Amino acid sequence: MLLDSATRHFAEEGFYGASISGIAGDVGITKQALIHHFGTKEKLYGEVLQQLSDRLLSQITLMNVGSEGPEAALESLLLMLYEDSVARGAETRLVVRELLDNKRRAEQASSWYLKPVLDAMIDLTRRLPGWREAGNADALALVYQLLGAIYFFAISEPTLTQMFGKREHRRLKAAYPSQLRTLIRVSLANSPATT
Repeated sequence: MLLDSATRHFAEEGFYGASISGIAGDVGITKQALIHHFGTKEKLYGEVLQQLSDRLLSQITLMNVGSEGPEAALESLLLMLYEDSVARGAETRLVVRELLDNKRRAEQASSWYLKPVLDAMIDLTRRLPGWREAGNADALALVYQLLGAIYFFAISEPTLTQMFGKREHRRLKAAYPSQLRTLIRVSLANSPATT
């Protein structure tokens, strides 16, 4: 419950906007009790990101041990990440903030909690035919493009609903997985070896 509250605050307000007292108040404890348990806001933020990273890595591991080939495993993983990102809005916003919206924190960070997730996805990508000789930069570019398509759509629901209305957003949400699947397949087929 505490980490869920912290996730919501960090997702909505960013690392610098979130307050320890606001997080503590959400779960009915004092700011001092929260600081006693975690020490600093940085350590609490790290714990939130570590939990998120561990969950994502376990999902990647499950896809890796399946009997599917690497293309099907990566496609299944990305589609599962899409479903997960829509269902877990606060975590998705936090991932986007951590990867895109943290210039000040990035300049001071000593730990990159989501790097193992990206490394695992790079590794899975580089097992694909046509991607085995690809460098990490090519594989990361592909992973980042696909994650961007997933996360951008998932966090856009409030804005898209206001722009186009609830009915049209429901249609868009129903159509998106098919379009995402097409994007994944085209992207995977367009390996560095074929360009």
